[in-house]
Amino acid sequence: MPRTHRKKSLVVLAIVLLVIELILSLFINLIRGRTQSTLIYFLASSHTNYAALVDPFTGTSVQNGAPFGGGGTFPGADVPSGMVQWSPDTVNPQPGGYAYNDHRIKGFSLTHLSGAGCATYQDFPFIPYVGAVTSSPATDAARYTATFSHANETAHAGYYQVKLDNGVTTELTATPRTGAARFTYPAGQAATLLLNTSGSVNGVSHAHAQVSADSISGFATSDGFFCRARARYTIYFFARFSQHFASYGTWHDRTNAPRSTSASDNRSGVYVTFDTSTTNVITASVGISFVSVANAQENLDSEDASGNFDAVLARATKSWNMALGQIQVSGGTLSQASTFYTALYHALLYPSVFSDENGQYIGFDINIHTVAPGHSQYANYSGWDIYRSEAQLLAFLEPDRASDLAQSLVNDYTQSGKLPRWSLANQSLYEMVGDPADAIIADIYAFGGTHFATSTALAAMIQQATKPNSMRRGLNYLASKGYLPMNGSYDCCGFLGEAAISLEYNVDDFSIGCLAQALGDTKDYQRFINRAQDWKNLVNPRDHYLEPRSANGSFLPHYSLTSGLGWIEGDGAQYTWMVQFNLNELFQASGGNKAVISRLNTFFTHFNGGTGSPYAFMGNEPSLEVPWEYDYAGAPYRTQAVVRAIENMLYTTGAGGLAGNDDLGEMSSWYVWAALGMYPETPGTANLILSSPLFPSITITRQSGQTITIAAPHASADTYYIQSLTVNGAAWNAPWLPSPFVTSGGTLNYTLSTTANTSWGADTTYAPPSYGSVPNSSLAVLPTSIRGDSKS
Repeated sequence: MPRTHRKKSLVVLAIVLLVIELILSLFINLIRGRTQSTLIYFLASSHTNYAALVDPFTGTSVQNGAPFGGGGTFPGADVPSGMVQWSPDTVNPQPGGYAYNDHRIKGFSLTHLSGAGCATYQDFPFIPYVGAVTSSPATDAARYTATFSHANETAHAGYYQVKLDNGVTTELTATPRTGAARFTYPAGQAATLLLNTSGSVNGVSHAHAQVSADSISGFATSDGFFCRARARYTIYFFARFSQHFASYGTWHDRTNAPRSTSASDNRSGVYVTFDTSTTNVITASVGISFVSVANAQENLDSEDASGNFDAVLARATKSWNMALGQIQVSGGTLSQASTFYTALYHALLYPSVFSDENGQYIGFDINIHTVAPGHSQYANYSGWDIYRSEAQLLAFLEPDRASDLAQSLVNDYTQSGKLPRWSLANQSLYEMVGDPADAIIADIYAFGGTHFATSTALAAMIQQATKPNSMRRGLNYLASKGYLPMNGSYDCCGFLGEAAISLEYNVDDFSIGCLAQALGDTKDYQRFINRAQDWKNLVNPRDHYLEPRSANGSFLPHYSLTSGLGWIEGDGAQYTWMVQFNLNELFQASGGNKAVISRLNTFFTHFNGGTGSPYAFMGNEPSLEVPWEYDYAGAPYRTQAVVRAIENMLYTTGAGGLAGNDDLGEMSSWYVWAALGMYPETPGTANLILSSPLFPSITITRQSGQTITIAAPHASADTYYIQSLTVNGAAWNAPWLPSPFVTSGGTLNYTLSTTANTSWGADTTYAPPSYGSVPNSSLAVLPTSIRGDSKS
């Protein structure tokens, strides 16, 4: 057959296969009531509309067998790192505000956290209603609750739409600090909108709203509990509508007050009606601020002066396309692409911008501060979670913005004397354990986010790691015993899991050592790298596992690896691998590589065993780094198999598409790295440990200008075994990449097969680096000898 005819035939075949895939996808989603979204996804794949590939419903319900339930996400509208997340809240409580199996919406609120284990925010719910307000919504909430069907609901990145059963179609989109809504009321019926100013999910101690001709403004102070911590913040809003109000009123407790223009206190709100004789489409533009109503209005005037919903939606879509398009994948299936871009979307939501358009923000000292022009202050750091891979991903893609993320933590320290463990708005909470700000800052620096007050950051990290403080509980035991004993004396604050905290402090100290070395502080580099080796004090010589110890030095009698005693959200079997920076010595202490590979094989018999299980718990953070540890033991082919199996089994799109809480994007960031075929295993460094890419073609364009191109022509869900690899054209037999690769960029070319090549990368001479005590080891980069010919 002539070449031109053969080429045309292949093109026709490709089109036919694509049409078949579309028809099958449309049929499947027709059953699910999601036909419109699927068509949008299909069209997007041809026009690089990455926003349309995102399924924001992913993680909004419980997945069968997920030990920590669903992802805790929300489906509403937002932009990358935005202050606003305008999303529906269902009656049944969910941390993200939305439970997919609940068909009752109590309001569309402006602020949310995605994937947190507990609920917070959900401020200022808007409730479109058909009819007159004849009772107080504070005591008659069911009357003003709307029902809906998923068949009438659509969402993609930056956009949400639902037609409620009361006939009102609600559309939502956003800018960084504002939300835009379009309400289409049924023609000829009363068009009412309620704004529950005291509707924050954890209640308010005070709220106020003021109605004028075509606007509503006000604030709410919430001081309820987020998990076990008291979380107090004040948030302000200014809402402008497309027409003057036909009528208005307020409520407080049992009182409904028509014609009232203001409402205050903790069970209050306002309602307005519209004249729809000319148009039944009403738009609302809302600015928010954590500083003042004036700033909320200024944010609105700056980011959405026209009040044009379609213009805001276009900007939100463009914003997401630019952010998501930093990683371009091709060659996979539509489902894989949607899963990937949905994960990247979730990873880019937090930390969220906290400063206003004018640079002002409320600090941890409750004073107003101003960031320098061109910079932003950020809030909402799920520290214990995001230091593992999300902070690295954010710095990998956008080092300049990540520099602001690090500087924000430094600002928090200068205002409060503490690097926060878990921050919400302008408050440091004591959620989870460890001192994760150390790793976050060191990770950001290692991946190129270097434009922040590095000396101040290092001084803050050292201060918190050496002087008694509320963030590092049990700090005194590090000097006296080198671990936190089970029967020790502890005061403030948060969870207590002595063995887990010990290992977290080791990671934190290693991260401090990394940043100290990078900044030329040899003394503190040596001090903290050496102190990080205290994990050895937890190795039980009886069974070679890491285990809790008592104050007298004894290990616990009758201890079980599946016990959660001494651990946090995990057990001994899952935590025993948590020495990401010195796996070589951990493996030696565990009986050597052969024994470790056998243990890992057993560990990965199941992928999401939950707590109290001898198996992996990939639906939560303590197991995230473990799949890549085969690379250190001389069995990279097992990393390739296990990582791909986890991708295939635990991640997908749809309401049940996450295996556990997404934790402000950390779990999603794991998937992004896994799909790229690499992972930032060692905190405080930019070393990348390899598995294999999911897509045949990947291009990563960093904000700082470097490009990384990954070619793996045969990559697929079931083709993942590396046969050979070249880096910038030279044969490469090491299952990791050194930090200079991130700095300079380059090209990776993989040859993959469905058959394991057990020799590629198996030479332990080329194993990823482990960092023990100095001066016996250092943070040196890849030996030049690895750049020679492949030995496989």
